[in-house]
Amino acid sequence: MKSETQARPAPRSRGRRLGAFVFLSPGLAYLVVLLLVPLALVLSYTVFQRGRFGGVVYEFTTENFARLLDPLYLGVLGDSLQIAALTTLIALLLGYPTAYVIAQLPSRWKTAALVAIVLPFWTNFIIRVYAWIILLSGPGLVNSVLGTQLELLYKQGTIVVGLLYSYLPLMVLPLYAAIEKLDPQLREASANLGASGFTTFRKVTLPLTVPGVLTGCMFVFVPSFGNFVIPEMLGGSKTLMVGNVVRNEFLKARDWPFASTVTLALIAVLVVLLLAQAWAARRA
Repeated sequence: MKSETQARPAPRSRGRRLGAFVFLSPGLAYLVVLLLVPLALVLSYTVFQRGRFGGVVYEFTTENFARLLDPLYLGVLGDSLQIAALTTLIALLLGYPTAYVIAQLPSRWKTAALVAIVLPFWTNFIIRVYAWIILLSGPGLVNSVLGTQLELLYKQGTIVVGLLYSYLPLMVLPLYAAIEKLDPQLREASANLGASGFTTFRKVTLPLTVPGVLTGCMFVFVPSFGNFVIPEMLGGSKTLMVGNVVRNEFLKARDWPFASTVTLALIAVLVVLLLAQAWAARRA
C-alpha cells in the first residue's frame, strides 16, 4: 500500500512538466527560430570564402581568423573595449549617486524621478543622436554659449558622451532596485554602533548592492561595445568600433565570411564578460 501511495504523484509530476513545456514552448520557439538558427548560420560562414562579387563561396578556409589578428582589427577591438569600459565607469560614477538619492526620496517623488530617468527612451534613438550633433557642431549651442569655435564632434570623447547619454538609465534602474531592497535597519544598526556615514556605505550599502552594480555595468557595457550608430554619427570616420566593422563588412564590402568572424569575436568577448559577471555576482 505504501509503495502504491508513493507512486501516485508520478502522473501529476508528468502533468506539471508537460504544462511547463507548453508554457515555455512559445519562448523557446522564438529563441530557436530568431536567435539560435540565424546565429548558427552566421557562425558557419566563418570557415568559408568571400565570393568574387560578395556573398559566400562554400570552400573551407581559415583565412578569416588569420585576418582577424591583423593589427588594424585588433586596434579596433581595443578601441571598442576602451570606449565601452570608459562609458561604463562614468555611468557607474554618475548612476550610483543618482539611484541612491532617488531611493531616499519620499514615495510620492520616486515615481516622478524614475519617469524623468527613462524619459529619453520615449524619444527616437536617431533623433537623440542628431540632437547631440546640433549641440556639438561648430555653430552649435555649446560653442555659442562658450563663445568658442571648438571642434567637439568626431572624437572619442564625443562618442563616450553619446553612449553615456543613451545608456545611463540602464545603469540607474538596476542600482535603484538594489538600493531600494536594502533593509534600512542594517544602516541604522551600523550608525548605532558608531560607524560614520562613509563607513556604513563602504561596509554595508556598497557590498549589498554589488549585484545591482554588476548588472548595471553589463547593461551599459554590452550595447556600448557593439554600438555602430553613435560612433558613425558622432565619431565620423576617425573612430571605428567593432559594430562599425561588422556593418561595413556585411553591407558595404559584402564580405560575409569575415563579417561573421568579427561577429564571432564580438560574441566571444561578451560571453567571457557575462561569465565573469556571473562569477563576481556569486562571490559577492
